Amino acid sequence: MGRRRDAPSKGDLREQALLDAAEELLEQTSLENLTVEAIAQKAGISRGSLYFYFGSKHEVLAALVERTMRTIRTHADATAREDSAPPVEAMERAVHATEEVWRAHSTVMRAAVDYSALHPVIGAAWSETVERFAVTMTQVLTSAGIPDDDGPDGASALATALCWMTERTFYRAACAPDGDLDRASATISEIWRRVIGG
Repeated sequence: MGRRRDAPSKGDLREQALLDAAEELLEQTSLENLTVEAIAQKAGISRGSLYFYFGSKHEVLAALVERTMRTIRTHADATAREDSAPPVEAMERAVHATEEVWRAHSTVMRAAVDYSALHPVIGAAWSETVERFAVTMTQVLTSAGIPDDDGPDGASALATALCWMTERTFYRAACAPDGDLDRASATISEIWRRVIGG
């Protein structure tokens, strides 16, 4: 019996092990103190093997951000496909999904925000995800009757501003000692709701 085509390759498994190791280590140390050697050792491979997959620890973080944010994009895409869902319901699902990713991967998400301005690879991965989410949420706002024009009050401009507000609000909540993501999520949803309701 042949190998299943959709089974992950050995290389894919190693890459995922490196990302898992980096995420676990980031919970214990900062990116500045994180080393390629520590990531490789935690993943059970040699430092030289790590360079086959990533050129630096910043590339590891960028890939980790991309993997984490893929979850948000999956939920956003599912939201966009739910044409029959009322706009408020679609928005609430999207905000809740984003909250869950922050809850499960707050270390990665905080590191992405912290280092996005300093490291272009990380910044590009982070910005692309937020902008893609904004495209999906533009559709939600358009379905609520907000015109999709080029003005500052058009659906695209509003969705972009609201998505960046969402990112920053969850970031601040995740950095706070109490880490009250529930409250942040409720406030974010209320702001979106008011925009949708006009």
